[in-house]
Amino acid sequence: MSFVIGLTGGIGSGKTTVANLFAAQQIEIIDADVVAREVVEPGSAGLQAIVKKLGSDILLTDGTLNRSKLREAIFSDNQLKEWLNQLLHPMIREKMQQDIAAAQSPYCLLVVPLMVENNLQAMTDRLLVVDVDEEIQVARTQQRDNVPAEQVRSILASQASREQRLAAADDVICNNGNGDNLEQQVAKLHQEYLALSRQQNNTPQC
Repeated sequence: MSFVIGLTGGIGSGKTTVANLFAAQQIEIIDADVVAREVVEPGSAGLQAIVKKLGSDILLTDGTLNRSKLREAIFSDNQLKEWLNQLLHPMIREKMQQDIAAAQSPYCLLVVPLMVENNLQAMTDRLLVVDVDEEIQVARTQQRDNVPAEQVRSILASQASREQRLAAADDVICNNGNGDNLEQQVAKLHQEYLALSRQQNNTPQC
């Protein structure tokens, strides 16, 4: 079983950049957003259940899920949104657990944007939070997604607060600065996680 580092942070905090720096150290990345797409791929039980519920109109011509149409459907229907969450969340969690069990690197990174909100840090050995000033989050997300500041602030309001994430964190990366500083922080944590994973592997199992 691989030593599991949970990685989370608010929108625009730089989670992907941090994950890519760990990946450059040959650390396996398990990304909840990627897993969420995998559980509704053509032929999957997830997609079959969605089609059974909503009809084949929810598919694109190539047989894949029409995500924008699904988003529209659940946007105005809380019951449907709840049904979808109850269907997919256990599938996503199970697939993440399978990927963790199959990981070959000394430790693996489990990247979950809503880790604290969904209490998924229970799946990890340590929780790493990418922290950033709110104004920087807003500016970065506006630039990346080309959306107004008000929209970004409403997304921030729906996520865990900085204080909640930091209270849950074992480790924190500050991403207010430049790339060099970020690389140094990741390199330091990488060495610490290697040492921790070695300790875990040397612990006798009952």
